[in-house]
Amino acid sequence: MPRAEGLFDVKRAPEAVHGKAEGLLGRHALDKQYHGALDATGIGEMLSAGTATPGSAGYVAIEKVTGTLDGRAGSFYIQHSGTMTRGQGTLVIHVIPDSGTDELTELTGTMQIVIADGKHSYVFDYEIA
Repeated sequence: MPRAEGLFDVKRAPEAVHGKAEGLLGRHALDKQYHGALDATGIGEMLSAGTATPGSAGYVAIEKVTGTLDGRAGSFYIQHSGTMTRGQGTLVIHVIPDSGTDELTELTGTMQIVIADGKHSYVFDYEIA
């Protein structure tokens, strides 16, 4: 299975939540720039919820990624699902099935996000049928 790795920059901008939403619900616009084997922009929406317990929260996001993956041009969508339990986290990011276009048609895969020394990087294991 091919693997793409590199750094990415991310900007999160808060947006209004549903008028009836209460508590620690948050909504953000995502703007990303991927560097390396995935040379692309990502535009998305994120919903998150915190709790009264420090380090416990969850988020979901949908992101459209447009650019090149190891030289193949196109776009695809990824789905994020993350949960933190008292500081211990799990994160799953999948390519949404059948969302690839152009040279990325039939793309499948999973992505990991690594945050170290204040920098964001990705590890993307993928296949194109």
